[in-house]
Amino acid sequence: MSNDLPGQAPDNRPKSKTFGIGKLVAISIAAFAFTFSLVPLYRIACEKVFGIRLENSAASAPATSATPGERWVTVEFDATVNSRLPWSFRPNETRMRVRVGEQYETTYYAHNDSNRPVVGSATPSVAPARASGFFQKTECFCFTAQTLQAGETRDMPVRFIIDPSLPQDVNTVTLSYTFFKNDVLTSRLAAQAAPARGNPGVAAAP
Repeated sequence: MSNDLPGQAPDNRPKSKTFGIGKLVAISIAAFAFTFSLVPLYRIACEKVFGIRLENSAASAPATSATPGERWVTVEFDATVNSRLPWSFRPNETRMRVRVGEQYETTYYAHNDSNRPVVGSATPSVAPARASGFFQKTECFCFTAQTLQAGETRDMPVRFIIDPSLPQDVNTVTLSYTFFKNDVLTSRLAAQAAPARGNPGVAAAP
């Protein structure tokens, strides 16, 4: 039995989908807005809770590091000899202008002022201290002990590179060496030479 009221035509039109589509659009917009809002919330949480600062973009980061060839610094060379080492020791050049990221070479003059062979060991240092991690020695006489015969003179090479990441406010770097007498190796060298001196009939090895 029909529920239609007398005199009222039945509504056979399809149900409207406008409400359903509108609801889906509203949900999508709300989801997008919620996701977008997470970005500043995440940034705030990192900075306030964990102490991590996030950069907005790569373009906003300050360009503080130089690439090879873009920056020049001054390198100064210094030398000291411990009082127990009978050597003369000094840099052959006291200052050099270098381009960061490129390899350079310099030499140090060393002379044994005594009448016997002496072994020395050099200890390097870089100033300021915070530049030491950016001063890379690729070859250095400080890597091994050095033996100078009586009266011998030698130019000792150093090859180095200044890392392009050197802090921008560091414009001068000083490389210093202190030469110490290596008592253990010097005594061993003297002990090896003693038999030859004690027996004139035995020639010393060249």
